[in-house]
Amino acid sequence: MARDHIIESETFELIGAYFSPVSSGYQKAGLAYYKHRVRMCQLAVTEYAEIHVCVASYLRANSSDFIDVDPWEARQAETQRTAIVLQHFDEWINGDKAAGAWGVECDGVRRRVKIKLIAGGDLIESFAKYEVWNGEKIPLWLASDLDIILGRFGCFIIERTGADVHEFLLSHQSLYLHRRNVHVVKQFIYNDISSAKVRLFVKRNMSIKYLLPDLVVAYIKRKNLYTVDEPSGRTDGPFDDDEMTSSNDVQKWQEEPAERRERQTGGSRGS
Repeated sequence: MARDHIIESETFELIGAYFSPVSSGYQKAGLAYYKHRVRMCQLAVTEYAEIHVCVASYLRANSSDFIDVDPWEARQAETQRTAIVLQHFDEWINGDKAAGAWGVECDGVRRRVKIKLIAGGDLIESFAKYEVWNGEKIPLWLASDLDIILGRFGCFIIERTGADVHEFLLSHQSLYLHRRNVHVVKQFIYNDISSAKVRLFVKRNMSIKYLLPDLVVAYIKRKNLYTVDEPSGRTDGPFDDDEMTSSNDVQKWQEEPAERRERQTGGSRGS
């Protein structure tokens, strides 16, 4: 949706996008070990055609045409604030870490790449939320971080069911101040699938077929993820570092009998 919005608006030229899974230090119940989450993101962006052809035929170029996965945030011992993660990408793509290949070459001239956050309307609404510590209300988001996220970088907001993004833009001071750097992406087909709902379906032994890519569904089943509530950061199942190779899960999927593959994804193609 965000890509279509960018293309339609002709405001930017899309260079690429990254998934950035959070650190295992993020205190959230049921959060799987970071290597599992990075691996599932890698599988989700893997481009493939159909399951009954050879690996080389449908595992093309290791990923989709514009989305990749960056494990930097996930590997950190402590939770990284969103502003810090955006600064990481800016330094990596446009700064010293990019060396001579910083930015992007356009008409013979190197230009800085604009880094933007893609967020759902529910995340944006959390900008106005508070926590209570010892009877004192503390904002979830630092005002200085919001200035960095919205002012220095900007964001694309995906509309979510039940979230009035435009009203919130008008009422929230930081969003209104940086409103020209905030782009609202309309959902023409509303989709309220959430990771929390998927985890609950897995825990209740309900089918998640068609909610996630087949390779991700098979990985969750094989690693026995999300079947019980576990403390944040728990491994939740064996992890083999060799599985970081992109073709491993695809090959395992192909080698399994068709009936087992159907059980893993919750049914056959025709169901």
